[in-house]
Amino acid sequence: MMGLPVGGRNQRGPGGVGGISTRWLTLLCISSFCFGALISNRIGSSDPVKLNEKAESLKDYHEGSINVAADCDTKNSETSIHAANILSQVSKTHDVIMTLDKTISSLEMQLAATRAAQATNLNGSPAVTNQGAEIPRERPKVFFVMGIITAFSSRKRRDSIRDTWMPQGSKLKQLEKEKGVIIRFVIGHSATPGGVLDRAIDAEEAQHQDFLRLNHIEGYHELSSKTQIYFSTAVAKWDADFFIKVDDDVHANLGMIASTLMRHRAKPRVYIGCMKSGPVLAQKGAKYHEPEYWKFGEEGNKYFRHATGQLYAISKDLATYISINRPILHKYANEDVSLGSWFIGLDVEHIDDRNLCCGTPPDCEWKTQAGNPCAASFDWSCSGICKSVERMQEVHERCGEGEGAVWNAIF
Repeated sequence: MMGLPVGGRNQRGPGGVGGISTRWLTLLCISSFCFGALISNRIGSSDPVKLNEKAESLKDYHEGSINVAADCDTKNSETSIHAANILSQVSKTHDVIMTLDKTISSLEMQLAATRAAQATNLNGSPAVTNQGAEIPRERPKVFFVMGIITAFSSRKRRDSIRDTWMPQGSKLKQLEKEKGVIIRFVIGHSATPGGVLDRAIDAEEAQHQDFLRLNHIEGYHELSSKTQIYFSTAVAKWDADFFIKVDDDVHANLGMIASTLMRHRAKPRVYIGCMKSGPVLAQKGAKYHEPEYWKFGEEGNKYFRHATGQLYAISKDLATYISINRPILHKYANEDVSLGSWFIGLDVEHIDDRNLCCGTPPDCEWKTQAGNPCAASFDWSCSGICKSVERMQEVHERCGEGEGAVWNAIF
């Protein structure tokens, strides 16, 4: 055979392993060892103090974040409280403004009333209680004034009231002084002043001292005008919270009336009574014929809501309004309709209180026995108590609240 090398491709060179030099293999191992030692040294040689400082720093940062969040919450809470305080102050300011507005309105009304009283006194108009008497500059402050509308021919009616629900003599004065309640029979004068009719009233006034005299000519068809003059005269004479008009054939319980008014004392413009809306009577000859029926629309229409004329009450502002505007307030045939019309277009609260228009016994008697006496009683069929002179005592005995009621009432 020819001389060929043994082993061919698998033959390894001297000092090599798989084609890699032993020297390079040694260098690779040394390099790997050094690299591993370096990494291990960096990880293992960290300063514990520095690590602790880093940990503390991280802890402080975390706590600082919490404190910032808590501080934000505190500030948000303080902001909310501050906002609530601002709203509270705004609300209080609004209340103060409203109170001042009402006070200013009241002062304006009082000023207007004083001017009107002075003007009427200078012109010889209604504010007169006795012949030649001047209006006092300072009006007494009272709770309410009750004017009992009466006529020359109604002496027996007046006496029936004096004998039942209206205090007399010293008790009437005591009621005025202790409770601020003024009660007067309201009457004008005859077409011939100083005549026999006027002298009879003068004598009755000297005996009882319970009249409010008006500069007004008496007459059934002049009731609207008489009502205007009554309110104007009363406003000029007394600074009252309420002014009441009542007919002389109606039974009244003063304590219940006072309690009713007390519920509405804080309101500025109230009109209290038994509200109704009767038909407008166009037919001539009817008892309550309305000559101006055409103003209320088609035939058969009804009036606007207004208090029945037997008894109603109005607050001071409304009475003052009537006094100031008396010359331009239109008067319809029926007095209660006229009064209701004067308040149309005004910001007035109408209060419908059925306790002011109970029937006579047994209606009012049942309520009295139940412990809830009526404030006023009359017969709708007669627009007052039927045969009031004969029956007033009976109604009082069966429906009266008791003599001490008005004295024990707190108002």
